[in-house]
Amino acid sequence: MTDNNLPGPGQPTPQPGQQSGPPGQPQQPPAYQPAPQPDAPTKGKGSMREQQAGLTKPRQATVAEQRARAAALKAQQERFAAESAAFEKRRKTRKRWLIGGGVTVGVVALVAIWYAAASPKNVTAQCTDANNVIVDDDYCDESYYRSHGGYSSGGFIYIGGSSYRYNYGSSGNVGQKAVGGSYTIPKGANVTTKSGTSVQRGGFGVSSGSSSSGG
Repeated sequence: MTDNNLPGPGQPTPQPGQQSGPPGQPQQPPAYQPAPQPDAPTKGKGSMREQQAGLTKPRQATVAEQRARAAALKAQQERFAAESAAFEKRRKTRKRWLIGGGVTVGVVALVAIWYAAASPKNVTAQCTDANNVIVDDDYCDESYYRSHGGYSSGGFIYIGGSSYRYNYGSSGNVGQKAVGGSYTIPKGANVTTKSGTSVQRGGFGVSSGSSSSGG
């Protein structure tokens, strides 16, 4: 007896779950089979436990960890103490330097004031006419006005009807009016003209080696 369900020559052998049918009819899809699930990992040595907030207790530090923390804290304290000592040393050094510098500046200033007070003041005298115009220093020089028939009286020098006298400490050049200064000779000062003539107490220019007429 012939089995009609067996495939004939050249026909594919039906797979499990497939239904064979007459040629020309659509094949039925295989029956659904769920995919195999992977095995759940087993908890063994070295596996991490999931921590839950408020439930999992922190692990107590080991002796080695406690020693390491103590050593780090001690090193930090020692470093802070060393930095504080260095800062204090720099502060004291700077304070001593400022005090020493202030004393030095004070001594220098005192010496400068004493020297200025003890040293005679140098003042430049310029010969001027009756209109306070600067003229050549020769008009106030004793040897010059005497050789030209002039004379001195009361601090003035008279030559040919014109009068001249020194202005002390003024500025300006010949032909210009004297700016500033005074007609009273400063006490205790070294008074000379621009040409180098020394001016005596009488207020008249005396060349080197000559004598003053007083006046």
